[in-house]
Amino acid sequence: MTAWADVDPLQGFRCFTIAHPLLLEMKERLLSAIKSAAPGSLILVLGPTGVGKTTLRLKVEQLLTEELLPSLESDRGRIPFVSVNTMAPLNGNFSWKDHFARLLRQMNEPLIDDKLNGERNSRGQFTPAPRAGFELQYAVEQALRHRRPVAVFLDEAQHLGRIASGRKLADQLDVVKSMASQTKIVHVLLGTYELLAFRNLSGQLSRRSLDIHFRRYRCEEKRDLEIFHNILLTFQAQLPLPEPCDLSLWIDLLYECSIGCVGILKEWLMRALAIALNEGKPTLYKRHLERTALSASQCERILIEAREGEVRLNEDDASRSRLRNLLGIGEAITTPTDVQAQRRAPVHTKGRCARRNPKRDKVGLPVPAYA
Repeated sequence: MTAWADVDPLQGFRCFTIAHPLLLEMKERLLSAIKSAAPGSLILVLGPTGVGKTTLRLKVEQLLTEELLPSLESDRGRIPFVSVNTMAPLNGNFSWKDHFARLLRQMNEPLIDDKLNGERNSRGQFTPAPRAGFELQYAVEQALRHRRPVAVFLDEAQHLGRIASGRKLADQLDVVKSMASQTKIVHVLLGTYELLAFRNLSGQLSRRSLDIHFRRYRCEEKRDLEIFHNILLTFQAQLPLPEPCDLSLWIDLLYECSIGCVGILKEWLMRALAIALNEGKPTLYKRHLERTALSASQCERILIEAREGEVRLNEDDASRSRLRNLLGIGEAITTPTDVQAQRRAPVHTKGRCARRNPKRDKVGLPVPAYA
């Protein structure tokens, strides 16, 4: 049993973060991508819901702050990062004005009320005239230039795709791309596989963006199942209960209703733990897990979306062949030496023995000659 002396047991388990292999791999890849990407690039972090993308973002933000700490102490105006959640729209259309306002508040921009709700006239008097969207965008760009963060994180970025019927999807990402280009700051978009719609909207967006796939643990891979079993043992050791329980006995159930996503698994264990604590039970029972598990239809919906996204991200031989055909390369590249070797002189063969050469014979009966 883990000692939770000064904190609420459920809150202590909620604050625990497991450093599983996929999370560590994604952390290194994302940090490397941020540091090596060209200024103004876009990084798309895609994965199924509940896989741990927000946990990944928080860990990377913590590491960026630690690395920039000496620079932050000498330059009080600089911040290590800017991070906001792209909120789901209330009326079905994504609001850029609300998004820009959240960015300004996140950066603690001075005189923010004047920037959001009005402006001052030539006499210095405040006039409550709401700012237009492009004015707020310019204010965000200026604030980013002054604050000089390493990266801008947009979590739940799939909400950018909530647009009106007459608006192009490419226009949404063009706004983010232009801000990244103007400020020379890397923008990281984290979201579900719905972000795949932004990948290949144009050649320019494809050139300026980088994909990082945060996948789930798949039961088809033996190594993934072994890691998932170790994750269960780690969570088991952190349960604040008097008597230990063996979660490995229910590994089939735990994988089935989490589809291999650590975030879904942890939230599920928290719900089951809350019931066990409320009932005063000394340990966690299977019925606690069954009562708090996602329904079969919910798990099926999450799994279908995950599999569809995995298929779209994994390139096969057919896509590579189409690219080669478009380039005019074909299936294989032949060198001049190979071409010369294929050009052989024609071979003349002699006819077979006792057989005459082919020629046209006369046909019909002979006509008698009369004197």
